[in-house]
Amino acid sequence: MRYRTLGRTGIKVSPYGLGALMLGASIGNPDHDDSIRIIHKALDAGINLIDTADAYARGASEEVVGKALKGRRDSVVLATKVSLPMGDDPNQQGASRRWIMAEVENSLRRLQTDHIDLYQIQRPDPDTDIEETLSALSDLIRSGKVRAIGSSTMPASDILEAQWVAERRGLERFHTEQPPYSILNRGIEAEVLPIAQRYGMGTLVWGPLGQGMLTGRVRKGQQTDLVRAAFFKVFNDERRLAAVEQLILLAEEAGLPMTHLAMAFAIAHPGVTSALIGPRTMEHLDDLLAGFDVTLTDEILDRIDEIVPPGTDIGTLDQAYLPPAIKSSSLRRRPVSERTAA
Repeated sequence: MRYRTLGRTGIKVSPYGLGALMLGASIGNPDHDDSIRIIHKALDAGINLIDTADAYARGASEEVVGKALKGRRDSVVLATKVSLPMGDDPNQQGASRRWIMAEVENSLRRLQTDHIDLYQIQRPDPDTDIEETLSALSDLIRSGKVRAIGSSTMPASDILEAQWVAERRGLERFHTEQPPYSILNRGIEAEVLPIAQRYGMGTLVWGPLGQGMLTGRVRKGQQTDLVRAAFFKVFNDERRLAAVEQLILLAEEAGLPMTHLAMAFAIAHPGVTSALIGPRTMEHLDDLLAGFDVTLTDEILDRIDEIVPPGTDIGTLDQAYLPPAIKSSSLRRRPVSERTAA
């Protein structure tokens, strides 16, 4: 295993990180003992980064990870996240100091540890000033409960603002960003990855298998993963399905399984530190580990560029972050009384 440095933190992480979204979750693997075995096998294979979140199965994922790391905690780079809703209370979510300080204690308890190596804001919180968030996270670093901090799925402009605020206010800055990235979603190549590189941020990318579309199990006209197809709108995007067909042919020509092509692509970009895999079963993990040594030639990468041009996305991921100005039409339209007739 050739480890990579996580930005400028000095922390070494494996090119594949284990994402725990599907572990301990009803939509993934509800068997905690089996999930623990999956974690142990990943660690035995050399993966040393585990990424989870408080919102994954409402804390169950963190609990599974905590159980799995008994006796192995010191050899693992443990990352978790905060900000998505953890209850009906409107204050049990977001990136306010009030919630961060309360929820970090809950995560530490569920993870059965006294510190978190990387604590991330899972989604931007437009209702909270970024200075408020960075101030709380800085205090957690100074207290020793957190070693490094990061953002996730944050627009390039917000990443820049956070860096500037940290510098001007003497606060800890985000050391990492966790954006979506796959052959089908390359939008971060335009700004997010270059900005992360410029500021020395480590980048942990999620969704390298395109929410399952790059496994080869989802084909145009013959979708076999009907559960995911019903859950994710992108599974019914004709443009994505057409691109997948071209990629399947490319993988066959290269003599590679689709999953190996997809993962090798994700970790080939110099701005990517680690790509998070999210196996639901031991079989899934075995398949992904088997492709760890795959390296794509320039010819194959050029062919991928022809199918999905650099810096572009095919469709919008269901889990993508949409800024308020995009989600709310009222922010894009003047009141009727102020509009002038054409």
